[in-house]
Amino acid sequence: MAVQKNINIQNKKARFEFEILDKFVAGIQLTGTEIKSIRLSQARITESFCEFNDRGELFIVNMYIQEYMFGHHFNHKPKSERRLLLHKRELRSLKKDVEAKGNTIVPLRLFINDRGFAKLEIALAKGKQTHDKREVLKERDSKRDLARIKKNFNA
Repeated sequence: MAVQKNINIQNKKARFEFEILDKFVAGIQLTGTEIKSIRLSQARITESFCEFNDRGELFIVNMYIQEYMFGHHFNHKPKSERRLLLHKRELRSLKKDVEAKGNTIVPLRLFINDRGFAKLEIALAKGKQTHDKREVLKERDSKRDLARIKKNFNA
């Protein structure tokens, strides 16, 4: 298996389901074979979400990292909770916003930075209503139609 240079696993569903209020970049506390699977781009964050435990630590839940094929009995669990690493003031402000306003924290993108560490871009988000989602679809369709008309007009 060839290791890819730039890993960029996105959660496209999150931008459709939620209105993004604020973004943060967090480190992930990983065990041995998890980083190897991420470098092979064998991870999914579409169904995952973030929550605080009783000690005020932020965890990502339901993030799927496929077992490493050469891991044998040292392999990790594919869907375990993984701790996110942020500064204390960022954690406090996030916890305050989640508890007070009923917002949620969703992962947007999993990537590997220049130093080789796995990072997770998370967002403080608010759930969209059904009619908001329909508006987004209508806007997307109209932009596509407009681009098609411009292309035919210029050709």
